[in-house]
Amino acid sequence: MRVLMLGWEFPPYISGGLGTACRGLTRALSRFPVSVLFILPRADSEDALVRRDQGGQCPPSSLHRPPVQRRATDSGRVTLATISSDLRNPYRPTLHVAETPAGSITTREEPPEPPLPQVRVVGAGAEGGYDGDLLCKVRDYASRCVELSAGEVFDVIHAHDWITFPAALAIARDSGRPLVVHVHATEFDRSGELVHQPVYDIERQGMHAATRIIAVSERTKKTVTARYGVSAEKVTVVYNGIEFGRECGSVAVKHEGEKIVLFLGRITMQKGPEFFVRAAARVAQELRDVRFVMAGAGDLLPRVVRLVEDFGLSERVKFAGFLRGEAVDRAYRMADVYVMPSVSEPFGLTALEAARHGVPTIISRSSGVAEVLHRGALNVEFWDVNRMARMILAVLKYPKFAARIKEHGTEEIRKLTWTVAARKCMDVYRKAIADGAPSATGRPEGTDGSRRGAVRR
Repeated sequence: MRVLMLGWEFPPYISGGLGTACRGLTRALSRFPVSVLFILPRADSEDALVRRDQGGQCPPSSLHRPPVQRRATDSGRVTLATISSDLRNPYRPTLHVAETPAGSITTREEPPEPPLPQVRVVGAGAEGGYDGDLLCKVRDYASRCVELSAGEVFDVIHAHDWITFPAALAIARDSGRPLVVHVHATEFDRSGELVHQPVYDIERQGMHAATRIIAVSERTKKTVTARYGVSAEKVTVVYNGIEFGRECGSVAVKHEGEKIVLFLGRITMQKGPEFFVRAAARVAQELRDVRFVMAGAGDLLPRVVRLVEDFGLSERVKFAGFLRGEAVDRAYRMADVYVMPSVSEPFGLTALEAARHGVPTIISRSSGVAEVLHRGALNVEFWDVNRMARMILAVLKYPKFAARIKEHGTEEIRKLTWTVAARKCMDVYRKAIADGAPSATGRPEGTDGSRRGAVRR
């Protein structure tokens, strides 16, 4: 089976769980008789400069672009094709957090970044909304994907999240091949009820045009059916997996007797960082030798920094910034407890990563991972900071209780492998191929394509 896969993150071009999921899934697919061509955008300084010279307008199709770069991976069954794009971090401005010699926390605005060969999270609670030309970038990415795929042979198209949907729809129309869209998050997860209408419209059109839909949790499936008017029979839940057998390296060093409580995720509304800080304030009142590490970046960072100062926690909370690779593993190794207080989390891959590192985990009930971590994590409502604090204290104070959570977590995540996820995706591919190609427009019959189900919850 030959799969044309569209995504906007793949290690080392990564900003969060989406890239990790794409790598884990494609690696697992490579163990089966499946070949994957994964098309990924990459920033290009020359191309980006031309776009700026045109005043942010979409460049004409005749504009000279650097050639597509390809590299094979996973025994040759997975090929990455990176195409020129200036999809970049939408958070403006970029704030740098630093600790002064006195221990207080300051922020400063950094100068604009030069174009980097990576794609960052797009639109997840960005202050002031999305970049003004983001939709232009998405359309340009789509046109480049169409150009690249014209000479390819494939059986099915697999598109990850809304940024790739326009490209996938165009390729499906041109090729007549079935389309599978993989929903890792929706606009309601990222923005609550204040959804960005053009993004919602792209999501809705892609979901209706797709032959089949993969959702990362039952929670996400309910959102897809209730908010986008999609038939439940069209949606298959495929939980994310976790990679085992990786060397975690040496144990990280921390001060003797000191306990570490970790938050790792984007500093955005969706991830609930303010609830973490409020729970931390309650824990700090009872335990002195505990520090709180907040790893991540995002539009709520200035507000969270101020909240930390208001609670008098400047010397107890460390802002680690955006972490990747070994730095992420090191953060887990240092942690005595990991807290994921997400307001709306389609899945929550970091909870599996924490459990793999043997870290007792507290997760929000508003997360998809709560459907698979039962005894292996403590579940709490994201807004219940008093209960969250009591859970943190229980883990820190009672080693036997913490050990029991770790044991159950290790047991439960061993059932959540990427091989299992790959098999389920292959079943979806077969059904999509049997069903045939998607509709021409993706617009549901009898509707005008406007936002549906976007009512206050």
